[in-house]
Amino acid sequence: MVQSGPAPTGRQETSVPRQRERPAAAPDTERATVVLPYVGTQTASRTRSLRVWMMSLPVDFVAFLVPLAYNRENWKGVVAGAAVTVGVFALGGLYRGRRHVSFLDELPALCGRLLAAAAIVSIVGALRHDSVTAVGNLLRTIAVSALLVIVGRLVTRHIAVLARRRRWVEHSAIVLGGGPVAVELARLLRRYPEYGLRFVGFVDVASTEHVQRDSMPLIGHLNDLEMLIRLIECDVVLIADIDCPDSSLLQIARLPAMLDCDLWMVPRLREFHSGGTVPDHIGAIPVVRVRRSSLSGPRWWIKRGSDIVAASIALVVLSPVMLLCALAVFAEGGRGIFFRQQRVGRHGEPFELVKFRSMRPSSEAESQTNWSVAGDPRVGPVGRLLRRTSLDELPQLWNILRGDMTIVGPRPERPFFVDQFSADYPDYAMRHRVPVGLTGLAQVSGLRGDTPISDRARFDNYYIENWSLWLDVKVVVRTVAEVFRARGR
Repeated sequence: MVQSGPAPTGRQETSVPRQRERPAAAPDTERATVVLPYVGTQTASRTRSLRVWMMSLPVDFVAFLVPLAYNRENWKGVVAGAAVTVGVFALGGLYRGRRHVSFLDELPALCGRLLAAAAIVSIVGALRHDSVTAVGNLLRTIAVSALLVIVGRLVTRHIAVLARRRRWVEHSAIVLGGGPVAVELARLLRRYPEYGLRFVGFVDVASTEHVQRDSMPLIGHLNDLEMLIRLIECDVVLIADIDCPDSSLLQIARLPAMLDCDLWMVPRLREFHSGGTVPDHIGAIPVVRVRRSSLSGPRWWIKRGSDIVAASIALVVLSPVMLLCALAVFAEGGRGIFFRQQRVGRHGEPFELVKFRSMRPSSEAESQTNWSVAGDPRVGPVGRLLRRTSLDELPQLWNILRGDMTIVGPRPERPFFVDQFSADYPDYAMRHRVPVGLTGLAQVSGLRGDTPISDRARFDNYYIENWSLWLDVKVVVRTVAEVFRARGR
């Protein structure tokens, strides 16, 4: 259990010298002992990677297949139904982590998504089979499977709650804040282990005093959070009533160490519930999970795989168009149909971007520092057409195949302007968390040419933090529409 007395903060340990010399690792070891006695124990290493979905998903899938033990007549339809059901559950959020685990809370959503999955499978079955009897047998089997999935869900939820109460599975949690809500959250986590969290301590701004026993231990200030997350192997961060602006909280949510944590927050207007979702809560305090897209792991490989497939197909399909563009550029300006320029990509790494040449800059310095060539007399009719239709950017498909770029992402910029914009706009550098793109949400939203850089950065960061494959599809569709309307530069 966490000690009730105050713990030294990371700031104090680094600024106050010790009279007695210790090894370099001693302060970290001391803090780990005071703040979190079970760091490094077998219990911590066993449970910190466990999630409820790891049990729920396989049980749902197997429960759906149970009728095949006595009737294998429609085995293909049942297997397909199991796969569709798991997919519909995942899209509907039924495998997301919850603090308050309740079978009855999930039952309406569970039944609705089972009906949706059954409808999909039955429609496909009706298209594949002319016999009404065969379709009827399939539907009866699916009905039994759906009932078994509900029973399986009841069992897995009971096991999950039991494992939490016995502290077989628990995750370390930090509470950001020091007001009444934060103190009440800490009390609830200490008293009720069924929420699956072991309270480690408070992290707060320096201006908030933690003098009452209930507001202890204060393990650090907001600037120490990233170090504390790694030190105590934190799994969950709860944002309560911390006294700092939303912009500071946004910067906290974007910390690299936060990508491995579940981030939850207490809504400031918590008395107002937004309908359409099953509310989650700790005690009587509503909490919502903050969705952050890190574009790492499986999500990144999905995006990268779709880029390779789409770019390969586009290069083949659009090769006649690219050949015509190359001939037109050669006819207008002679040799040197490609324009190569250094741009800044993911994590600030430079790469060479390839485009069809629309004009010839007078010098390399001009090409790197000239912001806009709109209205430049050196842009001929062919170059103007290529720029207006964005056909000059088709060679960037090769950059996508090489991995320098992605199809949808923040637009690449030259190093000179990246340095300038990053100094003027704090959020601009955050765009480079992901690869730059051939097109982007900012561009299809009208932010091209001489438009505010702050607005572009805002749209790019919104895209990163709300990424989905469907969002990429929407941006591509809108890009194609922009190309046909010739609204390029």
